[in-house]
Amino acid sequence: MNNHFFAYLSKMRWIYRWGMKRNAIQENVMEHSYEVSVITHALGIIGNRLYGKDTDANAAAVAALYHDSSEVLTGDLPSPIKYHNKKIRDAYKEVEYAAEREMLSTLPEELRDDYCGFLLHEKIPQETLKLIKAADLISSLIKCKAEINAGNAEFSQAIKDVEQRLKAMEMPEVDYYMDTFLPSFDLTLDELITRAE
Repeated sequence: MNNHFFAYLSKMRWIYRWGMKRNAIQENVMEHSYEVSVITHALGIIGNRLYGKDTDANAAAVAALYHDSSEVLTGDLPSPIKYHNKKIRDAYKEVEYAAEREMLSTLPEELRDDYCGFLLHEKIPQETLKLIKAADLISSLIKCKAEINAGNAEFSQAIKDVEQRLKAMEMPEVDYYMDTFLPSFDLTLDELITRAE
């Protein structure tokens, strides 16, 4: 019997984010998931090393890698619609959860237990979900900054909204990441190399 899980995952590259905005730089769900995974891993390590937390940064990174995998079935619903009101938000969450379970069902039965802790939101610890959410927002902020730096004013309100949501999270590892690493995203490759010398 054929199992479609990895074929579905490969389709993440064809799902573009920020669908209701004019984009100077296209971003797909696959590259976004990688970036969120890397940032989640960093936030876990920062929290452990500097703030006395006890996060499994490796498991959190893997969960982040799959955090949007259900979008191969649902597509990417833009945030202004997804969060327009509580009724829409709750209904879409149910669609997302159903899609996660459908994705899990595309794996051979003998592998499902190994993946359910990464694919199903209800199986992921709340602290890990909070880290992934923070990393998702940081990734969105990086995207907004890149668009603004490319001269695209379409993202000027989005950048303010994302910054406000990140501050409201009140997570010291997020503040550390933003103070320590975020300013470098405004630099060109030449500037990064020059400053490293």
